Amino acid sequence: MRAHRDAKKIALLAAFCCVAPTSAQRAIAPIDLTGYWVSVVTEDWRWRMLTPPKGDASGVPLNIEGRKAADAWDEAHDLKSGDTCRAFGAAGVMREPTRLHITWTDDRTLRVDLDAGAQTRTIHFASAALHPPVPTLQGSSRASWENGGLKVTTTSMLPGYLRKNGVPYSDSAVLTEYFDAVPRQPNGDDWLVVSSIVDDPRYLTEPFVTSTHFKREADGRGWHPTPCSTRRKLDR
Repeated sequence: MRAHRDAKKIALLAAFCCVAPTSAQRAIAPIDLTGYWVSVVTEDWRWRMLTPPKGDASGVPLNIEGRKAADAWDEAHDLKSGDTCRAFGAAGVMREPTRLHITWTDDRTLRVDLDAGAQTRTIHFASAALHPPVPTLQGSSRASWENGGLKVTTTSMLPGYLRKNGVPYSDSAVLTEYFDAVPRQPNGDDWLVVSSIVDDPRYLTEPFVTSTHFKREADGRGWHPTPCSTRRKLDR
């Protein structure tokens, strides 16, 4: 009987050890990502603020197939077929001139709303394997705290654009992001740096790496979500 009780205790402890780390992610967060953030475009202005000319893929390590896809981009076809949101998938939307609204859905799930394209990314902390998700524009994102910041790995993305002029990524792409907070500046500003790495065996010869800067805002007065179908018309 005692052996049975001891075995039960061991099983409970083992279960606790497996569950506790994922259920406490909000409490152990090394940085506070919540609130409103606005992107500050200090580089790649001509590719981020406007829709670049067709075929302009400077700086993106496209292979031959990727180059052909970029050269074949047809904006009118996207508008007609309802594919106007392909530049607002997970691998491209963070490079849009946008605002973020980051909140905790629960103790192990972060929600990132973007006013560019009126998109929502859901980021899960979970150690257990999940069933393969159905591909979506924002994909399936898994997170962990690493080196004082947040690491996010996103898979199961629908094909999309790295840039608004049809520079492609495929459904085989994997997006790895690092969210790092910059120490508060003397003037009181808080900054967030999101470093992104896109690996795509179909369209890229090597990882596509970018770094995007966001500044914390006091409130949501500048928050104006614009659906991606409308946004594309404004960018032209």
